[in-house]
Amino acid sequence: MSDHSFFAVSNVQALKWTDRGLDVLDQRVLPGQRVYQTFDTAAGVAEAIASMRVRGAPAIGIAAAYGVVLGARGCFVRDPSGWKRAIEDDIRRLAESRPTAVNLFWALDRMREAIAGIEGDPVLPLLAVARKIHEDDFAANLAMGELGADILAGCKGVLTHCNTGALATGGYGTALGVIRSAWRRGALERVYATETRPWSQGARLTVWELNEDRIPATLVADSAAAWLMKSGAVQWVVVGADRIAANGDVANKIGTYSLAVLARHHGVKLMVAAPTSTVDWATATGRDIVVEERDPRELLHPAFLGSDSVIGAWNPVFDVTPAELIDAIVTEAGTVANPSPDAMAALRGKAR
Repeated sequence: MSDHSFFAVSNVQALKWTDRGLDVLDQRVLPGQRVYQTFDTAAGVAEAIASMRVRGAPAIGIAAAYGVVLGARGCFVRDPSGWKRAIEDDIRRLAESRPTAVNLFWALDRMREAIAGIEGDPVLPLLAVARKIHEDDFAANLAMGELGADILAGCKGVLTHCNTGALATGGYGTALGVIRSAWRRGALERVYATETRPWSQGARLTVWELNEDRIPATLVADSAAAWLMKSGAVQWVVVGADRIAANGDVANKIGTYSLAVLARHHGVKLMVAAPTSTVDWATATGRDIVVEERDPRELLHPAFLGSDSVIGAWNPVFDVTPAELIDAIVTEAGTVANPSPDAMAALRGKAR
């Protein structure tokens, strides 16, 4: 994927492959600083994922694919005849970096399939697969952006949650890609973005991306969403996904379920935009999705971290929205209106 093709549609690039390794835009320090860090080992990439330097389900999968390339490079140098056995440790480490985003495991399975057929130096053939994963995600973003924009025709205001743009994907974005496409058509008048607790991905990252692309947006506190919907300012909530179950239940950033309930009460529609790689066909319903809980210290004020404190924190970073609260799931393979097991099965046939 050339820089020219990327920057034709977005001013943001989260991951860059170089001869040195994988350059990762550290999303923890945005928007104050734009810092790229280079990782040249699989363990380094796994740490970048776990620490949320790189985040967003598609971007996590892409980063993990490049991590396998780096792992193979190191293993082959150390043991040309036994690198396939040695790299399993790297793949396991990458798989353990985040539990909820299914794209991570999908990408690692793709890389494992490629490893099985390689003889000799694995770097170039594995790099070709990783780049294909990256490029395919970028193309999927563009496709679902257009499909989602078709649905938003006539919509004047949308609310989005978390960050689902170029930072979270191979480029352009899922939900934010839909918003970008709708904005370019001249349909939207205003984008509203939640701050998104506890890591403030909306306040730090989404509004930064929108500002970089000169798309006017209004930041709102998470707790203001109901009042905003009641005002009539938004007709659609557009979000991404970290895992979609076979029945259409969706795991996404904590607070998505709340927005879905509020949207249904206020007559606002809910769209989920995600590539088919985010659909976990082996998971029957949302009840089977493992929801990641992160360190309570990410949420607690330092005053409550001492040994004499009796205050704890519950810090799930995802929740599960049932399919019956979703009006449309938009993928690069097509759109599922009012998702159900049968409608999702039809999508699976198109995605093959």
